[in-house]
Amino acid sequence: MKNLLSAAQMREADAYTIRQQGIPSVDLMERAAKAFVQVFVREVPEKDTSIAVICGTGNNGGDGLAIARLLVHEGYGGCEVFLASFSAKQSDDYLINLSRLRETKIAVTQLDKVDLLGQSKATVIVDAILGSGLNKPLTGDFLALATLVNQLNRKVIAVDVPTGFYAEGQLSHYNGIKAELVIAFQQPKLNFFFPESVHALARFKVADIGLDQGFIARQSSRWKLTEQADIARLLVPRQNFSHKGTYGHALLLAGNETTMGAALLAAGASLHSGAGLTTVCLPPSGLIALNAALPEVMALPRTIDLSIDVFDQFEAIAIGPGLGTETENERLLEQVIGLKRPLVIDADALNLLAKRQDILAELAPGSILTPHLKEFDRLFGQHENWWSRVATASEEAQQRKIVIVLKNQYTFVCLPDGEIHINPTGNPAMASGGMGDVLTGILAALLAQGYTAADAAVLGVYLHGAAGDQLAKKRATISASQLSLQIPKTIKQILNRD
Repeated sequence: MKNLLSAAQMREADAYTIRQQGIPSVDLMERAAKAFVQVFVREVPEKDTSIAVICGTGNNGGDGLAIARLLVHEGYGGCEVFLASFSAKQSDDYLINLSRLRETKIAVTQLDKVDLLGQSKATVIVDAILGSGLNKPLTGDFLALATLVNQLNRKVIAVDVPTGFYAEGQLSHYNGIKAELVIAFQQPKLNFFFPESVHALARFKVADIGLDQGFIARQSSRWKLTEQADIARLLVPRQNFSHKGTYGHALLLAGNETTMGAALLAAGASLHSGAGLTTVCLPPSGLIALNAALPEVMALPRTIDLSIDVFDQFEAIAIGPGLGTETENERLLEQVIGLKRPLVIDADALNLLAKRQDILAELAPGSILTPHLKEFDRLFGQHENWWSRVATASEEAQQRKIVIVLKNQYTFVCLPDGEIHINPTGNPAMASGGMGDVLTGILAALLAQGYTAADAAVLGVYLHGAAGDQLAKKRATISASQLSLQIPKTIKQILNRD
């Protein structure tokens, strides 16, 4: 798992790399500028593109000055530089790169008046005004400049972060530059993964600038970015002489008279994710649909006496998809929580838990909750922003010794040990009904196969999104049924790449 660091820790990584490699800081800045330009060239290959590079007077501005010089060296003839000298402070490396730039023929304009930028005909703006150290909203000339850049409606590519963006912490009332692309140095900023970042950037790419990876890995951080190599290490290939009993028996308490589709999706996902056996505990009205759609899946009618002994045959139990919130299902949830066994809890079962804080307190350690935004806030109270929401999820996971999978484009997997794993897979094509039901089935199947709750959650969320990413290469939209069928192919592809 890649260690994700705060902005302050990344500055420490810069300093360590400079000391360890015995290089001046301006040389590291030059390396960063070259890495930025390599990404920029792929993004904007047309060399006749007119470019305006706006530079502040700190190190982010120094990066911008070096980038402008290197862009001209790459053959971009229509490159001009604007100096946003709104602060008396000028970093040493900024001054060195300003001196280097003045030795070229690049046009340099001092922004004594912010409006001067409006005279530029540039179609691409490189934002190198303020870097990642900001922790308060923009004011004065910086705010006026950011407002103008946004009004110009040009393609904006930001250096490391958009001006006005906080690398971490609450992103409330953002008033900075909106970038179409951010080219970040070495690793993404934590706040790139939070939904509020949509007001500051559309997408980001990472440029490796050669910081010491050993130093980064040794730093204390609860934030982890899941990578495919981690998933390949966690996945256990099937062995010779194994059989259905080897891969466990998953039980899904799901479905109602009008919501059997959710139960079928969860069951299909469990089946395709490798559970040796899958059983759905469902109302009798769903038996025909289950037998017709998934003949491999067994049924346990909810009309029979569900004694404790009935549940002993299952290695994993999930409850919630399409269950309904009727009184009998509330009693069913209370009964399975009373088993004192780890559960996967989703959808209607989460809504029932929100009403029954008494049984929420009785969850067995190792249980996995999979709420989306509204379900989470019903459970743990209203939150004004995602930073505080994730903080609460982490606190609850630690206190209750459970795993909370807080679903979003970048899902946060909060573990009992305090680690927060950010999942990078998934895409907007997956924004359709039933996707959460599929995830529940995947998690139940992984638990049945013997994965720990933490590993099952990290694995399940990654596989769910990766299957969607593979399908999205050929489809604008993806259904939950299509995703379920893709799961075994995705698992196979990841195992084969290891």
